Amino acid sequence: MSEILRRQIEKITPLTDQEFEYILSHFTLKKIKKHQILIQEGDTVQNDYFVMNGLLKASYLNKEGKEHIMQFAMEDWWITDYQAYFNQTEATFTIDALESTEVLTLSLYNREKLCADMHKIEHFFRKKSNNGYIALQRRILSLLNSNAKERYEQFISQYPTLLQRLPKTLIASYLGVSRETLSRLSV
Repeated sequence: MSEILRRQIEKITPLTDQEFEYILSHFTLKKIKKHQILIQEGDTVQNDYFVMNGLLKASYLNKEGKEHIMQFAMEDWWITDYQAYFNQTEATFTIDALESTEVLTLSLYNREKLCADMHKIEHFFRKKSNNGYIALQRRILSLLNSNAKERYEQFISQYPTLLQRLPKTLIASYLGVSRETLSRLSV
C-alpha cells in the first residue's frame, strides 16, 4: 500500500528502493474508524497525514456553531491543520473520518529530518506546498467571485469521485451554500 506514497513522490522526483525505504521509515501507519476524530480543535497538532485509503474532512466551527468545511482528503492527498502543525500551536480545525481510513503519519520532526537528509524530499515538499498554495488561492477566489452554480460545477469537474462519496449536506457546506440550494443546483 505504501506504493501510493512512492508514486506520488516519484511524480516529482525519482527514488531508488533504498531512498524510498529510508523515507518510509519516518512514517507511521494509523487506522481511523468512520466518524473518529483525527485532530480536535484545540489539540496540539503533531502530524501531517497522507491518506492511503478512505476519506477525511477538515472543518471549522464558527462562534454561531456553523460548520465550514475547509478541505476533504481522499486517497493520495495530504491533510492536517498546517498552521498548528508548522507552528506547533493549537488546532483551529477538526479533522474527522467520513469513511474508515488509513493514513501514513509524518511528524514535524521527521519531516524536517527527511528534508535535511534528502534534497529530493525537500524538493518534493516544496512543490507540494506550492501546489497547495495555488489550490487554496483558487478556492478563495472561487468563493469570492463565483456564484453557487459555478462553484458546484467547479466541484463536479475537479472532484467527480467525491460527488458519489459525500452526502449533499457536506458538499453544500464546502461550497458555502444551503442544502436546499445544492438540491436545486444538482437537478
